[in-house]
Amino acid sequence: MDEQTQKFIADVELLAETLLKFEAITLIDVEYRRERNGWTLRLIIDKDGGVTLKDCADISNQLGDILNAKTDFQGPYHLEISSPGLTRPLRKPKHFIHFQGRQALIKTSRPVEGKSDFKGTLSGFSDGVVRLLVEQQIVSIPYESIAEARLDY
Repeated sequence: MDEQTQKFIADVELLAETLLKFEAITLIDVEYRRERNGWTLRLIIDKDGGVTLKDCADISNQLGDILNAKTDFQGPYHLEISSPGLTRPLRKPKHFIHFQGRQALIKTSRPVEGKSDFKGTLSGFSDGVVRLLVEQQIVSIPYESIAEARLDY
């Protein structure tokens, strides 16, 4: 990802978090990628009690105006606001902390204790390590080795 794109994503995160704070909504993730119909800027949001379609539409309208006024990114993109769903992705350290006690599926980029696929209960996050209770034993998974993680419904 080039420097201009990284700056754009960082600007979007900052502007979105400021807006969402007033709406009592949490920013889960920002994705910017090429898809079949062109470039998509996707923000995944959540709130207590879940996100409604109206929440997504309201945030899309407000954030679209803010992004048009406050960013200098050149190039067309489609803005999409969505809920993370029941099997929401876990992409940031704060996600592993927030969902402690919930079931999760984690895939690693390199084996940890001889395995790369884990299913268990999130038991904590500290010092760059996710702790997962798997069959009554804690497995310590380095955050940097996580390729994919999501809640398991």
